[in-house]
Amino acid sequence: MKPNSKYFDKIRIRPDRKAETKAHAPLCQWDGCSEPGTHRAPVGRMREGEYFKFCFDHVREYNKGFNYFSGVPDSDIARFQKEALTGHRPTWKMGANAAAAFSQTPSQKRSGAAGYYNRVRDPFGMFNEEAPVAKPRERKLKTLEAKAMETLGLDAKATSADIKARYKELVKLHHPDANGGDRGSEDRLRDVLQAYRVLKQAGLC
Repeated sequence: MKPNSKYFDKIRIRPDRKAETKAHAPLCQWDGCSEPGTHRAPVGRMREGEYFKFCFDHVREYNKGFNYFSGVPDSDIARFQKEALTGHRPTWKMGANAAAAFSQTPSQKRSGAAGYYNRVRDPFGMFNEEAPVAKPRERKLKTLEAKAMETLGLDAKATSADIKARYKELVKLHHPDANGGDRGSEDRLRDVLQAYRVLKQAGLC
C-alpha cells in the first residue's frame, strides 16, 4: 500500500479528548492568565455547587490556599467538627424522650423520619425520665382460682407468701389434733387443702 493512498483518509483514529476539552473550555479565571480553564475549583462556603474555572497550574495554586472556614469564628468551627462526628444528625442523652428532643426539618418530615420516631414504642418508659414507671399488670384469676382464694379468705392481690401463711394458719386451726381429736371442722380442713392444691397447680404459691 502506498503512503499517500486514499485509503489512509478512511482509517479512524481515537480522537484527542484533551485537545477537544481545551478547545471548548473557557479561559482561566486567574487574573492575567490566557490558558483554557479545564479544572474546577469550589467558590467557597455558602456557595456550594459553584465553581471557578482554572488551568492546571492555577487550580493547584488556588487549592493550596483554599480554606472552607475562612472568616468563621473558632466556636462555630468547633461545633461543626463535633457535629461531623455523628454525620450532622441529632443526638440526645440516654433516657431522654427521643420524639420530643428530635427537631424535624421539612426535608426530614418528607423523608418519613417523623413516622419512624412516632412508631417507636416505649411501654415501660425506659428511655423517658419523666414517664411514670409502668405498674405490673394484675393477673386475672380463673373461676377455680378465685373460689380457692375465697376459701382461704384472701383476695386476688394476695402474694405467694400470703397464701402460704394463710394456709398454715387454717390447717393449724382446723386440724383434729389441734381440737382435741374433734372432727367437727374436718370438712373445712378438706376445703382448705383442696383450695391450696388448686392455687399451687396454678403457680400462685
